[in-house]
Amino acid sequence: MALPTDYSNGKYLKKFAAMGPYLREKQCINGCYIFDSLVVCINASIAPEKREFWGWWLKLVATEKGFEFTYHFGIYNSHGSWQVKAFKDAATTEAVEKNLVSFHQALTKQLLELELSLFPSPLMAELKLELSA
Repeated sequence: MALPTDYSNGKYLKKFAAMGPYLREKQCINGCYIFDSLVVCINASIAPEKREFWGWWLKLVATEKGFEFTYHFGIYNSHGSWQVKAFKDAATTEAVEKNLVSFHQALTKQLLELELSLFPSPLMAELKLELSA
C-alpha cells in the first residue's frame, strides 16, 4: 500500500501522539518517526534527571509501500541518549520485550486503521523479537 498523499507529517504526528507517551515528536522529521519507552529504572535512588533506564527505541520510516521499522534495546542514559546494550537479567528482558510487543500491536492497529502496511527494515534481518507485521 502506498502512503496516502493527503496525509501530512502533522497528521501522522497527531495520530502517533494519540497512542501514548512513546512518540519523540521533537526528533521526528517528515517521513521519519521516533518512538521509545523507558521501561525499567536502573537507579531509582538518585535524582530523577540523572536516572537511567532499560528500554527500547523504534524508528519508523515512510516508504512507498507503507512504514518500515527498526528497533533496538538498551539503556537510556543520564545524558538523554540511547545506547545499545544487552540486558542484565531475565526479568528486565521480559519487561522490555512485553512493553515493545504491546506498543507494536497498538502501532499495527493504528496503521491498519489508516490502511497502511508495517514491515521490518532489511536492516532487521535478524529480528531479536518476533513482531508480527
